[in-house]
Amino acid sequence: MTAAEATPELDFPEEAARDDRAFLGHPKGLGLLGLVEGCERFSYYSMQTLLTLYMVKYLLLPGHQEGVIGLAWLKTHVFPGLEGQPLASEIFGTYTATVYLTPILGGILADLFLGRRAALIAGGLIMSLGHFLMAFEGAFLFALMALVIGVGLFKGNIASQVGELYGPNDKRRAMAFQIFYIFINVSVIIAPFISGTLGEKVGWHWGFGCAGVVMVLGLLIYLYSRPWLPAETARGDASKQPRARFEPGDGPRLVAVLVLVPIMAVSLLTNQEIFNAYLVWADQQFQLTFFGTTLPTSWMISIDATLSFSMLVAVPLFWAWYSKRTGKEPDELGKMVIGCAFIIGGGLCLYVAAATQGSGKIGLFWPVMFHLVNSIGFANLLPVSLALFTILAPRALNASIVGIYYLSFFAANLAVGKIGTLLETMPTTQFWLLHVASAIAAFIGFAAFKLFLAKRLIKEDAPALA
Repeated sequence: MTAAEATPELDFPEEAARDDRAFLGHPKGLGLLGLVEGCERFSYYSMQTLLTLYMVKYLLLPGHQEGVIGLAWLKTHVFPGLEGQPLASEIFGTYTATVYLTPILGGILADLFLGRRAALIAGGLIMSLGHFLMAFEGAFLFALMALVIGVGLFKGNIASQVGELYGPNDKRRAMAFQIFYIFINVSVIIAPFISGTLGEKVGWHWGFGCAGVVMVLGLLIYLYSRPWLPAETARGDASKQPRARFEPGDGPRLVAVLVLVPIMAVSLLTNQEIFNAYLVWADQQFQLTFFGTTLPTSWMISIDATLSFSMLVAVPLFWAWYSKRTGKEPDELGKMVIGCAFIIGGGLCLYVAAATQGSGKIGLFWPVMFHLVNSIGFANLLPVSLALFTILAPRALNASIVGIYYLSFFAANLAVGKIGTLLETMPTTQFWLLHVASAIAAFIGFAAFKLFLAKRLIKEDAPALA
């Protein structure tokens, strides 16, 4: 599954509400913002799907890598001794990790200097530039830098505008974010089918170019949307709001949050590896030829995204049914422990696939089972993890805690980049057992936190984590 796209519950001024029900009973601006975000996520996941395969199968081969500006310096000073797939893994890990840091800076720039609208437009333009720079091999590293900066300016500044379509007492807001999330998931599902097929079957630059065209389309839709979006709140207004102060017990709760970050990062390793070493392994070892036609490897990402979206719907329905039937339901930490158990099972599916391969290609049964089981784990882990962090967060740091939460994704992607370098040197069975071990470590970490720390650190007015 893709990384979480969760958006925290936010409060906005009453005057932002509109009696507009032109889009499925919601403001027209919601549909337009959904299209804009869908275009941006299409372009981002097109890039993420193709990136490692592009580097391993084309860019980092002799005769191509010599022309990439700055790559020789990178190989000498940052990733010494790495070539081919290990180098691609490190570059991918650094790129995807940095993407989780720049939205924090993008939010600061928007709040203090640019405003959300200007920041979003600038982000869209820079992202488009990054996608089109991918057409030039020499500009590869500049393209990655442009995409990292563009995502940072764009990502956080569109979600906040969804909330501003509604007043604080408008009950449609929760459903609005669900609809917004559907736009994201549909984009993640179709991006590998379209851009992945173009990149692998027609030419790598066609895939990246498609991502750039869709990003430009999203930017044009956003410019068209202005009459249906709320006016931007003047910068600095937030400073007029009274600030919450630290309370007794906030220190230990903050320490608990910081302890959970590395545990969360470890729990994400198997999932984040899907875009990196897993795709390279799938490209080399999976049986993807049917009736004489070889399917693009990138379609495995669409399978994963489809199952993940399905499980994000099915798992909450299951827990609602279970609660109605039994009168009880696991709390946040309980669901996260259960999620890790399923992630362990998913990793074991990959181990079995590698262990039973023999001399031929790997059939798709065990890989598909991996995506299914891992998606069930992901659906139990991710949606509630941000809620847990905000429950534990001191009131004075409610906003900052979201940025702290995403540090787990930053750390996970950095780790995935380094672990992915072992794919060529470690037996494949051991490689996936390493990921199983990481999920076991997270399982133990969350279980220990639940047993020994949760009751002491939970706020009195928050739901119990018993």
